[in-house]
Amino acid sequence: MEEIIIATKNSGKAREFERIFNAKGAKVKTLLDFPDMEDVEETGSTFEENAKIKAETISKKLNKMVIADDSGLEVDALEGRPGVYSARYAGPIKNDEDNIDKVLEELTGVPENERTARFRCVLAIAQPGKETVTFAGSCEGQILTERRGTNGFGYDPIFFVTEKGKAMAELLPEEKNKISHRANAIQKLEENFAFDFGGEA
Repeated sequence: MEEIIIATKNSGKAREFERIFNAKGAKVKTLLDFPDMEDVEETGSTFEENAKIKAETISKKLNKMVIADDSGLEVDALEGRPGVYSARYAGPIKNDEDNIDKVLEELTGVPENERTARFRCVLAIAQPGKETVTFAGSCEGQILTERRGTNGFGYDPIFFVTEKGKAMAELLPEEKNKISHRANAIQKLEENFAFDFGGEA
């Protein structure tokens, strides 16, 4: 059975990919299956660069197909920040609540119509001897002035999804998985990338 490595230690992310690849006869593994694998330093200035760095580095080490993603929040009034620094925006130690507090503080006094933002995700697929391919997805919305909802993670409590009329953290997981930035990127990957698994595209 063909193996695909998802460059994540997040089992929730891995499940989103398993749905696609199991149906194609491929077995999905994550970095949790390779405990000796060192973390890849993401030195890029864009989501695309970081996703490619991660995918290509691990693909070379394992000599297998690897899919990596980089994602985060872009706030227009903050000139696209926190962007690639979303996970550690408030400091070197990842803390969702501190990150949210920093964004809300920086947006103090910014009117509702200027609080536009989006979640962005870029997936990179690296294979031995082949050029790396990327797919991007996004989810548009606005930044609220206070937290709403208890589902999800990261910036979900302050991200208002316009088409749903709710904060991302107020959506059920199955609702989020239909409209999220990662879901959009996975859909593009599924529709546009031909996987050579025994001749199946």
